[in-house]
Amino acid sequence: MLITYFKDPRTLARYRSGLANIYLEDFITWLESQGYRRFMIRRHVRGVVHFTDWAEAEGLAVGDLDRGALNRLCSQLEERKSLRYPSGNRRYFCHSACLFVNFLEAIGAVEPYPAHGSTQDPALLLEFRIAEMEAVLNAPDLCTRSGIRDRAMLHLGFAAGLRVSELTGLLLTGVSLQPTPTVSVMGKGRKQRSLPLWKQTAADIRAWLAVRDQSSAPELFLNACGRPMTRVGFTYLLRKHANTAAKSCPSLLEKQVSPHLLRHTCAMMIFQATGDLRKVSLWLGHAHMQTTEIYLRADPTEKIEAIERVTPPALRRGRFTVPDKLIASLRGA
Repeated sequence: MLITYFKDPRTLARYRSGLANIYLEDFITWLESQGYRRFMIRRHVRGVVHFTDWAEAEGLAVGDLDRGALNRLCSQLEERKSLRYPSGNRRYFCHSACLFVNFLEAIGAVEPYPAHGSTQDPALLLEFRIAEMEAVLNAPDLCTRSGIRDRAMLHLGFAAGLRVSELTGLLLTGVSLQPTPTVSVMGKGRKQRSLPLWKQTAADIRAWLAVRDQSSAPELFLNACGRPMTRVGFTYLLRKHANTAAKSCPSLLEKQVSPHLLRHTCAMMIFQATGDLRKVSLWLGHAHMQTTEIYLRADPTEKIEAIERVTPPALRRGRFTVPDKLIASLRGA
């Protein structure tokens, strides 16, 4: 399998003699099953070899390559800017190492995260309340071309629960408005899913298509220069409209607004409407149900139902009586 991706004999010899050589072939197969392309598989294998080189220098064995080791690596990369890492940047290096740890956990080579991680629950998710979401969606000026585009982007991002990369990378060919409005999304690991749309969302997309430039760009959403909208560009326009909406909905000032907040809001809305985590997982395109369980912890409904079923203890009640001496002293004053 390695020879399919690396032809240089010296490279092959080095990779086959490293700490993780017995797992590299299976790791490549696992990446292929996740839908990674050839160039990304090559990049991740190189990153894993650097990760295992670092581990050997730290005196670690393969069985020690868990989340704790990954955290140590990322901390060292942050603290020691001169620490060697593969071509690209630290983010890709850490990503490759994280994928390898996920793979080792999946095959049982190392203990899964809960055994090594904190016993505390992660912080609860934040999301827009319905009134806040309506205020943000109503903020764009629909008398301008950019306002029509912004409304369509915000509405689609919320209604479909898209990742910002999925929203900015959505193609014109991925949108079907007849007979049933749907969008076809390419998610993580090149996994595709099709999502139905509300009529209101479809109407906003139609309004944008009517004023969209006849650009050669295949993406649905374009910036003012006629180029595909970027992650930074969408983050900017979301925060701009959130600031505008805060004038009529002051609670928005208390939130750290980001594109992922739209996705969380959609997920919580679906979960509260259906009570079915599986449907939330399918809608969001999660690979594992564990990822979706955070919405179960964030939703207070089940906790409220549980406490309502519990009979509280019968406690003796008392009534505070003001002493006569205190009353007398107050009257004397």
